[in-house]
Amino acid sequence: MSDKLTFTVNGIPVSTSRPRGERLLDLLRDDLSLTGTKSGCNSGDCGACTVLIDGEQHCACLTSIGKLKDKSIQTVEGLSGDAELNNLQRAFLKAGAAQCGVCSPGMLMAAHSLLQENSAPTETQVKDALGGVLCRCTGYQKIVEAVLMASKDQVDLSDPTVTSDSIGKSVLKVDGEEKLNGAARYGADVIPDDALYIRVLRSPYHRAEVVFPKEWPSADEFDGITDILGAQHIPNNRYGIYPEGKDQTVLSEGVVRYRGEAIVALVGEKDRLSDYSLDDFGITLNKLPEIMDAEEALAKGAPEFHEGHPNNILISKTLRSGEEGVVGKVSSSGSFCTSFVEHAAIEPEAGYAYMDEGRLVIHASTQAVHMDLQEVAHITGMAASDIRIIPTEVGGGFGGKLDVSVQPLLAIAALRSNRPVAFVYSRSESMQASPKRHAANITADFSADRNGHLVSAKLYGRFNTGAYASWGPTVAGRVPVHGTGPYRVPNAEITGEAIYANGPIAGAFRGFGVPQVAIAHECLMDDLALELGLDPLEIRIKNALQAGDVTATGQKLAASTGLTACLEALKPKWQHFKEQATSLNNADSSARYGVGIGAMWYGIGNTSLSNPSEMEVGLTRDGKLVFLNGAVDIGQGSNTVLLQIAAAASGFPVDQFTYVMGDSDLTRDAGKTSASRQTFVSGKAAEIAGLDIRQKILRQVNASEKAELSLIDGNVQVKDSDETHVINLRQLSPDEDGYVFKGFGRFDPPTTDLDENGQGTPYATYAFAAQIAFVEVDTELGTVKVKNIVAAHDVGQAINPQQVEGQIHGGIAQGLGLALMEEYIPGKTENLHDYLIPTFGDMPDIESILIEDPEPLGPYGAKGIGEPALVPTAPAIFGAIRNATGVRVTQAPMTPTRLQKAIRDLSGS
Repeated sequence: MSDKLTFTVNGIPVSTSRPRGERLLDLLRDDLSLTGTKSGCNSGDCGACTVLIDGEQHCACLTSIGKLKDKSIQTVEGLSGDAELNNLQRAFLKAGAAQCGVCSPGMLMAAHSLLQENSAPTETQVKDALGGVLCRCTGYQKIVEAVLMASKDQVDLSDPTVTSDSIGKSVLKVDGEEKLNGAARYGADVIPDDALYIRVLRSPYHRAEVVFPKEWPSADEFDGITDILGAQHIPNNRYGIYPEGKDQTVLSEGVVRYRGEAIVALVGEKDRLSDYSLDDFGITLNKLPEIMDAEEALAKGAPEFHEGHPNNILISKTLRSGEEGVVGKVSSSGSFCTSFVEHAAIEPEAGYAYMDEGRLVIHASTQAVHMDLQEVAHITGMAASDIRIIPTEVGGGFGGKLDVSVQPLLAIAALRSNRPVAFVYSRSESMQASPKRHAANITADFSADRNGHLVSAKLYGRFNTGAYASWGPTVAGRVPVHGTGPYRVPNAEITGEAIYANGPIAGAFRGFGVPQVAIAHECLMDDLALELGLDPLEIRIKNALQAGDVTATGQKLAASTGLTACLEALKPKWQHFKEQATSLNNADSSARYGVGIGAMWYGIGNTSLSNPSEMEVGLTRDGKLVFLNGAVDIGQGSNTVLLQIAAAASGFPVDQFTYVMGDSDLTRDAGKTSASRQTFVSGKAAEIAGLDIRQKILRQVNASEKAELSLIDGNVQVKDSDETHVINLRQLSPDEDGYVFKGFGRFDPPTTDLDENGQGTPYATYAFAAQIAFVEVDTELGTVKVKNIVAAHDVGQAINPQQVEGQIHGGIAQGLGLALMEEYIPGKTENLHDYLIPTFGDMPDIESILIEDPEPLGPYGAKGIGEPALVPTAPAIFGAIRNATGVRVTQAPMTPTRLQKAIRDLSGS
């Protein structure tokens, strides 16, 4: 009698002899290669692995194989089979409901189940049905729109905008289809069957001495292990973002400085590695007193965590402008604190490496291909030319995948084993070891004259950078520039400091310190408005930076300063919500309503550093038009937006291009995907590359600038007035890469160094925005329901309005999390059950207003949106809470417990 269990998957009979207690998720991914079903948490918290069993939603990570007898299982690959996208998938594509795409399979399965039961659901029913699936990118609104679209109409994907003139049009995501049919390959999806795996043994303590055995253990002594890696096996064990401060260790050298720090790495069979602990290898830890708080780390007598950094100050940057000591007639001051915030990308860090004819090849989920290349070359001691980095699809980044994670150990293990080696973080491992948003303590004092014009701004921000530097210097450098807010301030003194402590490593997270500072300066603007009897929106208009103004760094803004336009655009909604709050607050209820506003500015790209991007467009002998794009798309849509720009510049229709993303062998360095730089910097490089190939083609036939280009039957047709030229590409000699025409573009935004007083030109352009929030507060429970957010953003030019709007929605979701619920506590919130991120039910109705004040340096006037989308959200929500309850919010997140206490303290009860 057979011990096999039988069932069907996507209509195909399947039998398995796997133990009955194993997970359905592992069977789908490992045995059936159905990697569209994602592993985001393995505990039923994220819903990324949602499949249908006999038509009902189930988490594949929680479903044991023993429950599947005679069942019918459907995964995302079974929605459309071998055919084109089904109607629901087409709706997701048309609505822009997939960004990074890692949650999309789970969303689709939940939505499909709903529509099978209810062909005409309401918005509330959609949110309820999909509520078990988390998304970190979209803000959920476009997902709801997609499901409602699919329920009402047969979705038409014909796109009239795939001409060369696609600027300002919502071209469908060029990588959207594979994100919706399960074909997209993320870090854990590309691993070959014969790969060895890595497991890292990490510190359970925040600070400890590591005692290694006198003789290093041999892998031969342990079943299932092929190698045991320690610091001594790594040619250059110290690494870090900044060359002068490579303070982080790949594996511990005898001390650990944060919970989750890597001590030893095991290489071997995937299913055997979990059998071992540090004790098995004779490694012990002597726990030491930890110092988690930046204030304690600065105190006299505190241990120095890193040599050369007295008082544990990693770096301190200060801006001074105007006259010291000058203040206005009215002033306000305050102290503000924010917690560590976890990126919580639904895809944990993952990848694999192997040797290919003497070259090291790494496939990994990353935001920075060429930065990874240099880091791996340093760690291994290899020449960069002997290494190839190939980015997989990235299931959310937000800054968390800028730092290397799996790459160093993959490199070392592959070099030593000469076999494919894989490394996939567990959810708890990801949350322990990945960087966080800096916890901050900020004191600030703003003053104004009697007319409400700002006179001075003083701010001191202390940022807990944790155990290692990571992007701490970037935060400390960006904070002084942005500490005045987007306002004219003649006299300013702004300091940003990054402090070492034993907390988690703090790095880049969507804003580099600016979201924390915005909470402070926007609260003080509300204070001044209240003191002066001015409307909060009007005081911001009165002080808003405009073209011709000089910033606190001494930079004269020449153009693209759309804050006033943003604020003016919000006026009707501001007045409407004020009246609505007044009306609702007349009712006898514990619910109180309020409206708040937050404004922001954000420098696009690196701060006072060279920030180049290089792009290429090539045309082969067989008529293949290729966009060679080294910028990693982490869900924000750069694959599509940059292609639109290259197409517009070259004159070829968008749909005639193919693209290569990120491969370090095939693309030039486009810089990292961070600092909201890709549309502005890489977009300009793409524009230049497109113009370059166009000029070369036109010169080939001596055509005029007005000529129209197209590809017909593998040849280039050049239509110039009444004359048409045909270039037979097969008659041309290709270069070494097979291209008969190639355009090259390079752009490095013009900036200058900042002097000792923070004076100079730190950024070539700035994004501006303002958002208003309308909230309902339960004064008894302390809960806050954000009902509406209206967001006005100056984006220069919206290359793809749908993608821009998607970034605004996603930024607002993360801003809401920062404001109300997200607080990373080491050892306590290391999963997606205890660490809360916004769900469908938490999100407000969002209205986006795109202000287009063109940036002359940008591609077709465009600049960035990724980080600006998040920055004003928390200040707007906090202003609304204050308007509703009178509580002046100075701590993030403002959890129900904290708000409940603040309301009671204010009322004196």
